[in-house]
Parts: sequence; structure tokens; C-alpha cells
Amino acid sequence: MPNYNRLAMIEREEISRHLARGTPIRTMAIMIQRSASSISREIRRNAVAPKYYRAIFAQQRANKYKRKPQGQRKLDRNPKLKEFVLTHLRKNWSPQQIVNKLKKVYPNNMDMHISHESIYSYLYVLPRGALKRELTTCLRQHHRARYKQKVDRRHKSPIQDYFSIEERPAEDADRTIPGHWEGDLLIGGVHKTAIGTLVERTTRMTFLVKLRNKTAREVRQSFADVFKEIPDGLKKTLTYDQGGEMAEHKLFYQESNITVYFAHPQSPWERGSNENTNGLLRQYFPKSTDFTKISRERLKEVQDELNDRPRKTLDWDSPHERFSKLLH
Repeated sequence: MPNYNRLAMIEREEISRHLARGTPIRTMAIMIQRSASSISREIRRNAVAPKYYRAIFAQQRANKYKRKPQGQRKLDRNPKLKEFVLTHLRKNWSPQQIVNKLKKVYPNNMDMHISHESIYSYLYVLPRGALKRELTTCLRQHHRARYKQKVDRRHKSPIQDYFSIEERPAEDADRTIPGHWEGDLLIGGVHKTAIGTLVERTTRMTFLVKLRNKTAREVRQSFADVFKEIPDGLKKTLTYDQGGEMAEHKLFYQESNITVYFAHPQSPWERGSNENTNGLLRQYFPKSTDFTKISRERLKEVQDELNDRPRKTLDWDSPHERFSKLLH
């Protein structure tokens, strides 16, 4: 495999000039003799602002963040510390116990202090062999690879003060009572456009929602407008994923009187009806679709066609038939 050579200042100047002329990236790549992906990545990383790329600023930024060769790990640099750590690992001490014992034994010697993450990291980068097997066996869980730490998404998610799906009423979970919905966005090409999808869990009745953009305000207002046309008895809850477009769920409740419950991160099966419906909609709207070019009339046509399909889960009734029975 050939070695990768970083972009030089002269190449960055060429990119800057071609961008100013409006040259397409692929044409630019041929002229500079670089891959289009390398040029696209360079612009994305080092542009001062969107659509504002200057060679001198890009070079300075690249120099600043240039990767430096990583030195030895602390345990390799300090044999005394390494001996202490490995000795106590063999005694089945946890890394946390070792770290805190070091602080007590060597309170003023920072060379003999280390974090438990550094110990874990050292163990899991060891090459395969007897030492790695021996030491990882001494750990509580005997894991052979480092597991990603779980993070409480409630504090980092744009969704704040929300109700978890675990708090959802039992009648919603077993689909015995109508009026409980699932919602999501169906994303278009290059993730710039979308439509909203709302599915009633008992009847699988689907509504497609035209959106001007994917902002929380637009989604909240557009979804609330749809629910205004639905009788109060058929709108109780809405289950949604933790996408930022539902950040205004409190205002949505005030406007629609519908409580929003949020599924766990990366758990699409908790909104199975909606996920299945979005899969069916891809027959009509591939991932490259520009939804700004899809009219409300076309959305209504697809919505009606989908709701008129008989479903096995409904004993071959259509969602439209089941929903109409509830209305009348």
C-alpha cells in the first residue's frame, strides 16, 4: 500500500483558487491529482466557515492539529509503578483499588500515581500471549477487550426532562387501547430534507407530514396540526426516538395534550410499527429523495395507498378500515 502524503501548501492554494472559481470537487481532484474524498475532507476540516476556505488558514489549522507520535505509556516508563500494578493485579485487586492504594502509599509522588483507565488501556493493548491472558483473567469480568462506557444520554441529549418509554402506560405497551402513536422522520437525500411519519399503534393508521425543515419548532407545529384533526379519544401518547427534532416536546404537549415518551437510544424495535412503516415508505421515497420537491398531494396519495393495504397483523383488514371503525 503506498504511503499517504499530506496536502502541501501549494495544493491548498490550488484548492482555494478552484473553490473561488466554482470548480467541482471531482474536476479539482483530477487537476490536483488527488482523490476527491481527500479534497472534500480537507475542505470540511479546515474551512474557516462554511464555503470559506483559505489556504493559509487551512495550513495553520493542519499544522496545529497534526498528529504527534505517541510516547511510551506511563507503566512502561516507570518499572517501579509497573511492578506495583502487575503485582496487585495478580492478587485480584481491581484497577480502582490499585489506584487508590498508590495515592495512600505515595501521596506526594506523582510519578507513582496513575488512573484506572490507564491501567485498563495498558492491559488491552498488550499483544496476545500468556501475560495478557493472565492479567485479564485477574479482572472482575474477565473481558478480553475494553467495553465502551455507558453514558447517561439524558444529560447530553438535546431532549431534556423527558418521560422514558419505561414510564409509558401498560395499555400502550400491549396495544389494547387505541390512541397511542409512534413518530419519526423519514430522511431524504444528504440528510437535508425530511417528512414526518405518525403511526397509530393499534390500527397502524399512518399520517405523512410535510415539513419545511427538520427544526424542533417546525416538527412540533406540523405534528400538532395533524393531531388537531383527530378526535381527542384517539390521541393519548406519542412514542419517539431521542432525535433533537422533538426537543420541544413540552410545548407539543401544551398544544396537543399528547404526552411524548422517548425510546432508549439505538433501540428502533421499541417503535416497531413506525420503523416498519418507514421501511414500506422507501418503496415510494428512496434515500436520495428531495422532499422539498414532493407535494402535499403526492404525500396524501402515498398515505392513502399505504393505509388501504390489508395487513396480516390486522387479520387482513386495512389500517383505514380499522381506524374508520373507531371514528364511527
